[in-house]
Amino acid sequence: MVGLNSAVVLIVEDEPVIRFNVLDALEDVGHVALEAANADEALVVLKGRQDVDILFTDVNMAGSMDGIQLAKRVRAMRPNIGIIITSGLVQLDPMALPANAAFLPKPYMHDALISAIDSLMT
Repeated sequence: MVGLNSAVVLIVEDEPVIRFNVLDALEDVGHVALEAANADEALVVLKGRQDVDILFTDVNMAGSMDGIQLAKRVRAMRPNIGIIITSGLVQLDPMALPANAAFLPKPYMHDALISAIDSLMT
């Protein structure tokens, strides 16, 4: 059961070790963590679940689209979902992001991710 301050977070990360590490960190603080290895998998999850609060996606990953394209598609599908984009290769200007979105550069601390989720949920 999701608590009052809990979020359902879809983690989209093609590196399994990073994805599992983030999943564990989010579950440890009471969030519900879902996972996808690429944008195509993420879209399947989103079609099957209407309760996703936050999309947390890496920019660079294999598949039909990158994380920025995924974020745009998700924003068009679900305008109210919070979006956190991360990358160690590209730097996005937080001021250029749409409303209810954040950029978290890699490497990041789990506390920074949890804070970003909390701020998008309020």
